Amino acid sequence: QVQLEESGGGSVQAGGSLRLSCAASGHSTQYCMGWFRQEPGKEREGVAGIGSTGDVIYADSVKGRFTISRDDDKNILYLEMNSLKPEDTAMYYCAARGYCNLPPLVPGSFFAFWGQGTQVTVSS
Repeated sequence: QVQLEESGGGSVQAGGSLRLSCAASGHSTQYCMGWFRQEPGKEREGVAGIGSTGDVIYADSVKGRFTISRDDDKNILYLEMNSLKPEDTAMYYCAARGYCNLPPLVPGSFFAFWGQGTQVTVSS
């Protein structure tokens, strides 16, 4: 069993930056992981994913602004978010599953483990 806990959310002005962290407990080394976000009343959407050997994938809406990375020694997944826009406002979730080359940015049964989320609010 893997437990995930997000942190690092907050309120920033447009153009600002935040770094989200997702601490994983349990056996999560080389797990496939991803970041998702959800606004109230909308479907959860994929933001970024990282495969077990480090390949990454981004949603078009965040390419060039967000960077996903992982520290396997500390079992922490990161999402560096720069040039934030009001439309980035959402609850952000991290997710994990076993070994994979590159995760799809599709929320659902692919990911076995989910965190509780951390809120990001970007004001104009």
